[in-house]
Amino acid sequence: MPRPGRWVRGFALASVIANAVLIRTGAAVRLSSSGLGCPDWPRCTKTSVVAAHSAGQTALNTAIEFGNRLLTFPLAMIAVLAFIACLRYRPGGHRQRDLVWLAAALPAGVIAQAVAGGIVVLTRLNPAMVAVHFLLSSAILAAAVTLHARAGEEPGRARPLVRADLRILAGLLAVATGLMLAAGTVVTGTGPLAGTIIDSGGHRTTVPRFGFPLQDVTQLHADIGWFTGALAVALAIGLRFTGAPASALRTSQIVLTGLCVQAAIGYAQYFSHLPAGLVWVHVATSVVLWIFVLRLYLSTRKGGSVDNAEARTGHGYAVTPAG
Repeated sequence: MPRPGRWVRGFALASVIANAVLIRTGAAVRLSSSGLGCPDWPRCTKTSVVAAHSAGQTALNTAIEFGNRLLTFPLAMIAVLAFIACLRYRPGGHRQRDLVWLAAALPAGVIAQAVAGGIVVLTRLNPAMVAVHFLLSSAILAAAVTLHARAGEEPGRARPLVRADLRILAGLLAVATGLMLAAGTVVTGTGPLAGTIIDSGGHRTTVPRFGFPLQDVTQLHADIGWFTGALAVALAIGLRFTGAPASALRTSQIVLTGLCVQAAIGYAQYFSHLPAGLVWVHVATSVVLWIFVLRLYLSTRKGGSVDNAEARTGHGYAVTPAG
């Protein structure tokens, strides 16, 4: 069967990279207290569309915030091109609707993300809206990762490549990782790095925060992390001893390594009183972890018909191997 064109997969990969970069720069905006470097929206200031001096904001704050806004344009362009590529691709004369819907989520997500970012600015860095903004970006990234993975498959109904219980475990791992990301936004919105506002006199005031005890939400975040780690270990063992595809085994090892790195950075930042640079590294690595957790789940299934090699090895769990 024909495979999706190189353009579809290329634009999907570009979207994954662009969204990952945007999330990381967004974290830099918050952790450098640059969220109000451009205090208006959609303009930078009430009198300027582009970066301009604003009372109480440094030139660096303005540059960081405005630079993050500018990244929306290439991100939107890539999303639109991915959508057009999926619309134009018609293997066997038929459009792949699953790819089209996934691709449509990318430009729609960029619009929603821009609106959410504007609300963040207009509400003076409301922590709940900041959390929504981050999680929306993570959801768009998930759509891009899924599009990239499925664009490399043959058309046809997907079939499992591992046992049903391991697929469920992989799905639970993805859900737990998503919850861990959400809990991380609550921790940041509760702690000292929630953001600051600088008035015209140069006085800093902390933006409103979540009213939770920092130690409690940090512990919840850590507990979810440990639960996620346990799921990853169980899944990696299950994949190892059930003849899972090599790609799933490799990805499970990357996920386990990533979780260990995340845990080490998380505890280091907590006991060193949350230095902004280390917190940014924690966020940046969480983006990579999220991508590979999604890839791990997607590697447990495959589109198209079962080939002879999979039938012989028993990796195509949708069929009964020849006896």
